[in-house]
Amino acid sequence: MRTFEEILAIAAERHGGREAALANIPEPLSPEQIAAQPEARFLAAMARGIFQTGISWSVVDAKWPGIEEAFHGFEPARVAMIEGDAFDALLSDTRVIRSGPKLAAIRDNAVFVTEVASEAGSFARKIADWPVAEFDALLDWLKRSGSRLGGNTGAYMLRAMGKDGYVLSRDVVGRLIAEGVIDKPPTSRRALAAVQAAFNTWAEESGQPYTTVSRVLARSIG
Repeated sequence: MRTFEEILAIAAERHGGREAALANIPEPLSPEQIAAQPEARFLAAMARGIFQTGISWSVVDAKWPGIEEAFHGFEPARVAMIEGDAFDALLSDTRVIRSGPKLAAIRDNAVFVTEVASEAGSFARKIADWPVAEFDALLDWLKRSGSRLGGNTGAYMLRAMGKDGYVLSRDVVGRLIAEGVIDKPPTSRRALAAVQAAFNTWAEESGQPYTTVSRVLARSIG
């Protein structure tokens, strides 16, 4: 497995220098900044990822103001109550993307957020306090406890909310395979643990956030 500096050198060669390889990578938020964000924004980020799966992201962007209105600003307590006639009305609401399974998943995630908040005091706090060295476990928890938050949906939601971590995009997976960390896109717990261990090593040796490590790995391929 190459060091982070060696992978950064590959990315720099592909993109016109070290500065370019590290450009436009936002700093993750601190735990306190993450915990201070309204839980409606976490639910909105989940919803955006769910809607974007399988369709053009530009379509979701164009419809987003109407989606926000239809979902009452994504206040979890209100969205969790969308059932029966209210859910049927949402299915025919032209402001949203009218996919029954996706709409139901967003409603179910509102229930998930409210339940976690009642147990942990705050969904945002739960996310904020989760150790980045166990990011694989956070993604697994979102997949198992939430609705349609598997694949990269949960990871993109966390990135949008400023949580330090990684996204297993095609290019990141390509670099992980090239480094011998995995031999194919990871799905097993063992493979995902190996991915986490590699990111822990690169972050420790470089002093860089996991978000930066992830972006550099991607730029070393794409």
